[in-house]
Amino acid sequence: MTATAPRTREQMADRVAGCIEAGDLRQALHASQDLNRHYPDFAYGWYLASWSLRKLQRLPDALRTIDRALQLEPSDRFRMHRARCLLEAGDMAGAAAAAGELRGRPLADAVLHGEVGTLLYRVGDHAGALEHYSAAIELDQLNPEFHFNRAAVRRYLGDAVGAEQDFDAAIALRPDEYEAYNGRAQLRQQAAAHNHVAQLRDTISRTRSPAGLVQLHFALAKELEDLEDHSASFESLRAGARLKRSLMRYDVATDLGIIDRIREVYTADRFDGHIEGCDNAEAIFVIGMPRTGTTLVERILGSHPDVCAAGELNEFGLELTRQVSALAAGRTLSRLDFVDSSTRVDFRALGQRYLERVRPYRDGRPVFIDKLPFNYLYAGLIHLALPHAKIVSVRRDPLDTCYAVYKQLFKDAYPFSYDLAELGRYYVAYDRLMRHWDTVMPGVVLTVHYEEVVADVRGQAQRLLQHCALGWDEQCVRFHENARASTTASALQVRQPLYDTSIGRWRRYAEQLEPLRLQLEAAGIACDR
Repeated sequence: MTATAPRTREQMADRVAGCIEAGDLRQALHASQDLNRHYPDFAYGWYLASWSLRKLQRLPDALRTIDRALQLEPSDRFRMHRARCLLEAGDMAGAAAAAGELRGRPLADAVLHGEVGTLLYRVGDHAGALEHYSAAIELDQLNPEFHFNRAAVRRYLGDAVGAEQDFDAAIALRPDEYEAYNGRAQLRQQAAAHNHVAQLRDTISRTRSPAGLVQLHFALAKELEDLEDHSASFESLRAGARLKRSLMRYDVATDLGIIDRIREVYTADRFDGHIEGCDNAEAIFVIGMPRTGTTLVERILGSHPDVCAAGELNEFGLELTRQVSALAAGRTLSRLDFVDSSTRVDFRALGQRYLERVRPYRDGRPVFIDKLPFNYLYAGLIHLALPHAKIVSVRRDPLDTCYAVYKQLFKDAYPFSYDLAELGRYYVAYDRLMRHWDTVMPGVVLTVHYEEVVADVRGQAQRLLQHCALGWDEQCVRFHENARASTTASALQVRQPLYDTSIGRWRRYAEQLEPLRLQLEAAGIACDR
């Protein structure tokens, strides 16, 4: 140590913090390790080292280091950091257990309450998240992030009134909290005497942020549709979608090529009498395009006392990716090569590892639902890995589907949804793949039509339960009474008795959707006129 080097532990910690603030994580790690050599009993020094290691994605080392800090000082902030490390390492069970240790504790400050709330939300404890966000707001009512996060949780728990109050508060505190405008618009049917159209138009006129304008245009489109100003609604929707598309780097041809290759590779001979997957019948997969009623079907099945609705899980695709990467042995694979390599995985191991990965999302019930719509791409692999799993495909009128997808602002997924021509091309490829699965795996996938569920919920519920080898339970037709959280775009709709007002909604925009209709019909997809 030179004569000018900091000597006290506080001075050395300040040096680490300076490196972190400058974005030099490697130097921050070196400085924190130097601090720990000089002051091995200084818990905060071990925390700083763990923080740097976590940011460098050295998660096992980060966990060992934060455990050292906790041995010296069992602080809530250190516990929170450890839970984050577990979450980022993919250890959902460990993260949930760590979150449970923090739940309900009288924490030191509002920020920590907010962080615990977010952690609990991430591990699926929405009631706990609500409790901590509320505690954060009680300590600091002027933080818009706390209000925004509590609004999201309240929405998932079905409290539309409370969610709107929190979105209003977030907007008042931070007028450029653009996502709050769109979240608020989705909460209820806007009325002539109670809407935000004037505020949205004024905010759009003053906003220069492209991402902010996307949120505002989608919000305005939703509120104008509620007020039955359909022409103005579609113009705002088109403006938002075009702007969103301009901000993305995406080529729909890549996705279409992947879907075509799946059809070429997963032919009937792969399913003829030699499936040796995992012998487990606990999983139900609900698949399809988004906005087709997958959440409704999940809610019907998930209201059965033997069924856990585990949500939209990425675990099958993640485990498949892990196994294909292991086969590649360090080689970089193109997406088409990935499809080819997927045929060589150990399907029994894929099924077993998938079940292990989803265990933290389950609640002890004997059957669980994985409702990730995009799993339709993997329907064949799911059957090979878990031949006793049940697969339910949800379909809806093609134009209703496409319009519903087009008007939904997704956070990260479905990049094809912001251009009607690209959306049409994708829908055609999706339709072909689903027909392909029915051909090569006859009887494996149960197809349920949204319109038929709305018309006869009891009959369709019986059909679903029979396919899933579940006995009848009356709660399945009273799904709207189910208090469990729903984290999808339909979180509020599925808490209401069934209604048919969304059937045929595309007709209000028949002129604007005419090119899409022609595109679908040219591909042999019948569109009800």
